[in-house]
Parts: sequence; structure tokens; C-alpha cells
Amino acid sequence: MTFDPTEIVRVLDAHGVRYVLIGGFAATVHGAAYVTTDLDITPDPAPANLERLSDALTDLDARVRSPDEPAGLPFAHDARSLAGAGAWDLVTRAGDLDVSFVPSGTQGYADLRRDAVTITVHGTDVTVASLADVVRSKEAAGRDKDRAALPVLRRLLDEQA
Repeated sequence: MTFDPTEIVRVLDAHGVRYVLIGGFAATVHGAAYVTTDLDITPDPAPANLERLSDALTDLDARVRSPDEPAGLPFAHDARSLAGAGAWDLVTRAGDLDVSFVPSGTQGYADLRRDAVTITVHGTDVTVASLADVVRSKEAAGRDKDRAALPVLRRLLDEQA
């Protein structure tokens, strides 16, 4: 499967999904030489938005990512079931998509949206978490891969200031 982040954001946009792009791809948008093979988002948790997200996931042929099943596991979803989990690790026809409602170190969508920036990707507006929020989340997550990325991200943050 080829990772096509442009297709993922295009489908999310076509369905009117409100979200903030977070994680490694957000770091890349801010200038980090960060290699990532998935897209991470925090959606607006409003039920109507989650229904649109559910429709977009159907359009993307989303399946639950599983180490035992490279193509993922099928799952039925709607706004309520999506909201019932803190996070979803998915595989789609356009690559991996991780949905996190309250990323580490944040209070979720409204918190991340406050300082987010908007960029245009092939004609699609994408709301991206601020670099400070990406750093805050990676610090709080404390995973090895996040700790490895933090020196570069902090340096970029200092350069922005």
C-alpha cells in the first residue's frame, strides 16, 4: 500500500471533517526533516463531525490496523462508536491514519485548534497543530521515537521565536 497523505486530506475535506493534523506529519510541515509513514489527526468531537469522519473512513476503506493482518481488520463505525475509543489506528486505501481524540499533553481538539495554522495542500486547506503543540505532545508521550525527534523540534521552535 502506498502512503498518500494528499488523498487522505482530500477525502476528509470532501466530507467536511474538522480536525487538526498532529504528529510527525505536522512536524514536517513546520520544517522538521522527519520521516513518517502515517497521518495523525485529532478530530472535532462534535457528533455531527464524527458522523462526517465515519463517512470519510468508509470512503477511505478504513480498517483497524493489526500486526497479524497487514490489510487490517474490518470494523463497523458511526459517530458513537468512533467517540467510544480514545484513539484509532487505521489502515486505509491511502495509507495509515491514526485518530487520537486527546493526544498526550493536550486537552484535545479545541486546545490544539487554538494555536493551529492553516496550510494549503494541493488546493485543500489543512489545519495543522502549532509546532509548540507538537513539541508539547511529543514530550508528554515520552516514546523513544518522540524523544529522538525532540532536539530537532525544539531547535526549530527556538528558531521560530
